[in-house]
Amino acid sequence: MTRAGGTNEADGEPSTATTSHAHVGNTNDSTIGFSREAAAQLSAVDADTTAEEQEAIAALPSGSALLIVRRGPNSGARFLLDTDVTTVGRHPNADIFLDDVTVSRKHAEFLRHGTAFEVKDLSSLNGTYFDGVRIETALLSDGAEVQIGKFRLTFYASRRDLAPLASS
Repeated sequence: MTRAGGTNEADGEPSTATTSHAHVGNTNDSTIGFSREAAAQLSAVDADTTAEEQEAIAALPSGSALLIVRRGPNSGARFLLDTDVTTVGRHPNADIFLDDVTVSRKHAEFLRHGTAFEVKDLSSLNGTYFDGVRIETALLSDGAEVQIGKFRLTFYASRRDLAPLASS
């Protein structure tokens, strides 16, 4: 899923604007609460998500997340984020091995901070993109798109971690 303003309208390629930190948050002063069940239903699980993927997302334990490849050579592949550091790259020893020349050997890493996750580019040649914008590091929000080389991955946080946020 590409966010508005994240791509060049002429060629559809991601924007190359660089930021040192990208955060997505609510700029509204209003808050609203939902039950656990309602929060799970209102989360970023979209129409592109299969029933099997929805079950996998719903089963995520607290402090974990799931990356699903939406575009790229292994579209549909799923990667569990359940450690403090998960490496991504073309090197066979990477935790997430993406075998394509558009991916650097040591391309990026996903960092867990409690129940929050951050993606950090490791000075890769082709960069790492968060919702269409090239970044050095970005705090991930549920449903965010991370692009690494030709691969576009959607980030899904544990529903157990989202429910308390929706009801606070």
